[in-house]
Amino acid sequence: MPGMARSHPLDSCGAILSGLAKRLGLEPRLVELRLQHRWREIVGEPTGSHTWPDQIRFKKLYLVVRNSVWLQQLTFLKPTLLAKIQAETGPDLITEIVFRVGEIPALRSDAHTGSDAPPPATDAALAEAQAHAAAVQDPELRARLTQVMAEAFSRADR
Repeated sequence: MPGMARSHPLDSCGAILSGLAKRLGLEPRLVELRLQHRWREIVGEPTGSHTWPDQIRFKKLYLVVRNSVWLQQLTFLKPTLLAKIQAETGPDLITEIVFRVGEIPALRSDAHTGSDAPPPATDAALAEAQAHAAAVQDPELRARLTQVMAEAFSRADR
């Protein structure tokens, strides 16, 4: 109809995927993956090279820090760091940051180049993901959604 705003097919698909992620409890995991993929871009350097967003549990981001010197420095920068993260994720998904000293994954140091491949999905995770994605009409989108969900299910099962 003239004058009526039409929603773009990808808008409705995005809403479906967002709702599915929430219903399946995948939203924190998907945010973890997004943070890991864009970490250096979100927090900037040198912080991005000396920290790693490990996991989100109960609205807390568990952040691996290279050493105690960096942990001390980040303690002072925690409000600024939290604001940068919440600008990316929204204010409700992460409300606290917990630091721990640990090893920064070497593989992740070049995550922004896309050269690191995710671990293979288990057969059970792949089957479950295919069942959830079956309703998606677009074959390319269905395949990608299946892959992302299978990877998330595989990591959750470890």
